[in-house]
Formats: sequence, structure tokens, C-alpha cells
Amino acid sequence: MTTDQDQTPAPPGPAAAGSRPAWVTDEAIARWCAWVCRDVSRQGAEGGGGAGPVAVAVAPFDLTPIATVPACTPEDVVEAVTGARAAQPAWAERESRRRGDVVLAFHDLLLERQEQALDLIQWETGKARYHAWQEVAQVATIARHYARRARHYLAPRRVRGMVPGLTRVQEVRVPKGVVGVISPWNYPLYLGVGDVLPALLAGNAVVSKADSQTALTLLWTRALMAEAGLPAQLWQIVTGSGAVVGTALVDSVDFVCFTGSTATGRAVAERAARRLVGASLELGGKNPLIVREDADLAAAAAGTAVAAFANTGQMCIHIERVYVHEKVYDAFRAELVRATQALRLGRSYDYAADVGSLTSAARLAEVAAHVDGAVAKGATVLTGGRARTDIGPLFYEPTVLEGVTPEMPVWDQETFGPVLSLASYATDEEAVALANQGTYGLSASVWSKDVRAAGRMAGRIRAGSVNINDGAAAAAGSIEAGMGGTGDSGLGRRHGVEGIRKYTESRTVATQRLMPLGPPKPGESAVRGFVNRTNSQLALLRRLGVR
Repeated sequence: MTTDQDQTPAPPGPAAAGSRPAWVTDEAIARWCAWVCRDVSRQGAEGGGGAGPVAVAVAPFDLTPIATVPACTPEDVVEAVTGARAAQPAWAERESRRRGDVVLAFHDLLLERQEQALDLIQWETGKARYHAWQEVAQVATIARHYARRARHYLAPRRVRGMVPGLTRVQEVRVPKGVVGVISPWNYPLYLGVGDVLPALLAGNAVVSKADSQTALTLLWTRALMAEAGLPAQLWQIVTGSGAVVGTALVDSVDFVCFTGSTATGRAVAERAARRLVGASLELGGKNPLIVREDADLAAAAAGTAVAAFANTGQMCIHIERVYVHEKVYDAFRAELVRATQALRLGRSYDYAADVGSLTSAARLAEVAAHVDGAVAKGATVLTGGRARTDIGPLFYEPTVLEGVTPEMPVWDQETFGPVLSLASYATDEEAVALANQGTYGLSASVWSKDVRAAGRMAGRIRAGSVNINDGAAAAAGSIEAGMGGTGDSGLGRRHGVEGIRKYTESRTVATQRLMPLGPPKPGESAVRGFVNRTNSQLALLRRLGVR
């Protein structure tokens, strides 16, 4: 562990097309990796060598190795949690405003050095630069919002006591202690840091498990937080496989914030429940979009293309199913195909591309399997449907399918890639029923010029958020409103008041004035008199309409 400030300068301009950004030196990587909580001497002895286990991801743009990152053991996780637990009380004692000052300093540094962040995110994920920038913008917004609002969200709340005038009661919020954050590769900055900031501002320490594909982005961010003034032990980072390191983390912390697949989320929830430890889970989605008869079709098609193919379709809230009123189906289909075909694929470290690469060979294989399997069973590809190895090894064209049926995996399984299916409906009731198919319930979208009618539909769609005349970004970007899912899409919310209160416990502090509650002295007559007087008071309060 180190507290050295990272003085790597920002690059003068976008890195050249290809893989490793030129400014990322071996020395810089070594400094970032020093933030991994890992006992090298113990691991060297166990592994028979001097370095211990490591993890090496490959860059999606060209499949070259990214970097050698240390991998942790369960013992390292315990050590990280122990160190975080020791640092947490002093941090919790800090005035809320002073904790906010650290986060605001981080906010400023992040914007100042965002070119570094964008390069790292692109290198590790292969996404288009604009989508990398969205992560920076979202994290900056979260940092600013919670730094300013944490004190309000966590302020003590005065409530009425048992005996008005004699009993004074407050509900206060206290930190959980050590929060474990397990974040995925698809949004390494937003999901890796956006959940950490409110946990810290609530007075907790944090131990994060970095995804092996995108560890450098998180480690770079940890170095930036140190420069902003965050104590060294307060935010610890561990690396390695989920089965080993993730499991050890869930077994050690006081609260778990997990983002990932539904299958893994269930395992996390079960493991946390055995310890009676709370968990917040944002999981998978098969998100629907409805185009009503009165919708602006050009706007709806453009919005659908953005919501379906942003981040190369590798985001939990992206649109995978589109239901269009039968009277405008043909016109919308033509608009959507045009909007999709206009998207530019590319792997440059600039803003020239609209859609980037898939992040792994496994993602490419699953996307291709969903499309090819659907076509083999009768679905039609309206546009796309091909891997684009001429651009890069993991590129796949944005794809629109028609004629998808229930026996095809793409019907109800999350594709998590640049693929959507198109179908028609006749009535609002049918559209809502189609949107509510399946077990997921994360995000949805309704397009209509009649906002009231769209709002009525939104109230009947089973989803954690419903966007009207927007694909997904309006709800996700509204930081003051909660974001999360229902059903197989998870538990709990990030953003808004719940996004920080979930990292705290509610504690009731009751102060009794003048006399304790209960009979003034023992004995049957005293007790009976107390009961009769209290009954009379209860009847009076009822007549006065109190409570």
C-alpha cells in the first residue's frame, strides 16, 4: 500500500488508434498496482516464487496483454478489511463537511485529468470514447451531489415520543462500518467509484473488489483519491477472481454493494444473509421500449438506437426489446434501420466512433450465438448480424432482429450486446403485457406525444425506472432519484437518498423527561390507577385526532 501522489501527466491529446496509450508507462502501472492490498511476502512463500499470483487481462482493441496486476488471496481480503475497520472510526468522527471537501477535491482532479481516465477506460473495455466520457461525467455528478447533500440526507430526524412533551426521540444515522463493493467491467469508473463515494461520505470505510478486466481504471482512481486527501487505509482495493476474493469479501464486511449477473447476485445475497449482513444488488435486465401510435417516430428511432447500442449494448439498462404499435410499425422499422446503419464503429482514442468493441471473446461468442440461433429458427436480420473483424477482433455490428419467438434464447435471455428485437402490438394493454414478460424488471421506456397516457403505462410496467421519451439516460442520470430493479433485476437502489442511507443504520435515541414511564410505585392499586389514567389519555388522543 502506498500514499504517494500519482504525478503522471495527462497526455497532450488523444492517444493513437490501437491499444496501449503511449503515456501509460510501466512505472505508472507499478505505482497504481501498489494500491492493491496484498502481502507479497506471504504469497511469495505460498506460491514458491517471489511475486505470488497475478492476473493479466487483454485489450479488446487488439487482444494484446494489458498489464500484470497482483491477485489477492482470502487472507489479503481479511487484512484489507481489518485495516479499513481500524481507519473507519476516525473518518466517521470527521465533520460531514470535511469529508465532503475530500470528495469535491477528487471531483476537481477527475475533471482535470479526465483524458487519462478516458484512455484507461477505452484501453481496458474497448468502448467508444464518448461512452467513456459519460462515466466521468456521471461520477463527477455523483461526487458533487453527495458531497453537498450527504449532511441533509443523513441529518437526525426528530419524531414524536411515547408521551408528548415528556419523551424526546431522535432517529440518527450511523455508518455500517466497512462496506464491500464488488463492481463489474462494463462501467469500471461509474460502477467502480459511484457506489464508493456515498459509502465514504456516510462515514464508512470501503473495500472494493476490482474486476480483473478493468483493474487499472479503479487503481488509477484510488491514487487520485489519495491525492485528494483520502486516508490510505480508508479505501482498500483487492483483486482476483470473484469465486475467491469476492467470496472472502462478502464473508468479511458489514454491508455488500454488488453489481453483476443475477446468478452471482443470488449467491452474494445468500452468503450475506447467512451472516445477517445487508446487500444492495443491481443485476441483469431484458429491458423493453414501447413506441405508441402517436410517437415522434424519428425521435423514437434515434433514441432507441442510442439506448440499445450505447456502450456496445454492454449495460444493464440498455434496451433489448422494442414493441411498436401496429399502425406505425413499418414506418418506425424503416427509421430504426436508418438510425442503426448510420452508427460509426471504430477503435480510436477520439470521438470519431459511435460504437466501440465488445470487451471479451466470451461476449462476442454469446452475442453471435443469440443472433445466429435466432436466425436458424426463423428470425430475420433487418440490419447488422455480423462480426466485424476488419475493424477489430471483438467488434460486432449493431443488430436489429424481427420475428423473434419464445423458443429463441434472445427472446428472454439477456444478450448484453448490440442486439435488439422488434415486434408489433395492437393495444396499450398488450404492450404493457409484452413489456412485463419474463422475470427481470430493471428499466423500460415509453415513447408518446401524449405524456399523460405514457405515464399511465409507466405506472403499470414492472421496472425500477421507466423513461418517457428517452431510452435510459434520463432516469439513470437523475442522481437525486433512486436507480435499481425489481424481480431478477435486484434489490435496493443507488442514487438519491437511498443511495447513501443504505450504507447506514438507523438508531433511535429516546430521552425521558421528569419521570420514567410506568406506574409510580408497585402494588395493585397503583398499577390499576396508572392503567386507567393511560386509557383515558389514549381515548383523548383519539378524539383529538392525534396520530
